[in-house]
Order: sequence, then structure tokens, then C-alpha cells
Amino acid sequence: MATYPIPPDEEDRLNLLHALNILDTPSEEAFDRMTRLVALILDVPIALVSLVDTDRQWFKSRIGIDENETPREVAFCAHAIAQTTPLIVTDTKQDSRFMSNALVTGNPNIRFYAGVPLRSIGGLAIGTLCAIDSKPRQLSPDEISILVDLAALVSKEMQMREVLLSHARSRAGAHFVDILTKE
Repeated sequence: MATYPIPPDEEDRLNLLHALNILDTPSEEAFDRMTRLVALILDVPIALVSLVDTDRQWFKSRIGIDENETPREVAFCAHAIAQTTPLIVTDTKQDSRFMSNALVTGNPNIRFYAGVPLRSIGGLAIGTLCAIDSKPRQLSPDEISILVDLAALVSKEMQMREVLLSHARSRAGAHFVDILTKE
């Protein structure tokens, strides 16, 4: 049984995530720029563009950790994608959802998490832009707005890939129809 919420649109969400062919791809400046900004502006040691797959979260961009992925069972982002608002956990050791999480009790010793869902054109949450710290903290309303704005930019980058995918599918469909109608 999952220890994280499953979004009601999970199947559609995963289908889109896999269709985008972004999982397990090399780092890209467009995403790395956002994680650098999050780390700098919010003064956090860890910033991630995390994509939540079937049983893992995979990091398209990461600052402050070496791992490329973690199991979905311990992923804070698995909780964030089930929300419509940012998930902000000011002290993980005071939150019953996370106090016994391996990422809290061991490395990287997460004590603070703020994640904003990354949304597709149709509103599916495929991942998050998140800020993580090893000490409890609060974000000001301005800092939350900055994180939301940066997440919107990351979402736009993902949405551009969706548009390209849609165009490629349309062209492939049109080509297939041409083949079928020619004798």
C-alpha cells in the first residue's frame, strides 16, 4: 500500500510523463538555471526539478545532492503533486507524514521542504520544483511567490515539449492517413 497520496488522474499523468521522453535524459540548462535560482534566491542547499514516475522520483535537475532519483515512497514530491497549492513543510520532524521518512532521519537530513507542482497544459502534475533545507524554516509570502513563479517557468518548458509531441503525433497521423489513402 502506498504511503503517499495517489492523484486521481494518475494514469493520465504517468502516460504524459512517459510520452514526453524526458525521464533519464541528460541535464539541460533551461532546468539547471531554475534550480540555481531557487538555491540562490531562497538560500537553500538543495533545489530540484523532480519528476514523479510510477515508483520513483527522478531529478531532471538537481543542486546539492548526488543521487539521480529516490524511491517514490520517500518522495516529498509525491505528496506535492497531489495538491493544487504549494506543499510547504516548515519542520519535517513536526509533521506526521514525514517525521520517520528515511530522508529526514538520514541523509540528506531534510528538515524543510517547499515544492510547487509542475503542470501540463491540461493541468496534470508531472513533478515539482522544490527547495529543501537541513534546518527548519519559514518562507515569506514573497519567497513563496518566487518559487511559484519559477515553477510556472519550468512548467512552460515542459508544456513546450507537450506541444512538440502533439505536433509530431499530428504529423505522423497525417502521414499515416496519406499512406492509407494512396493506392
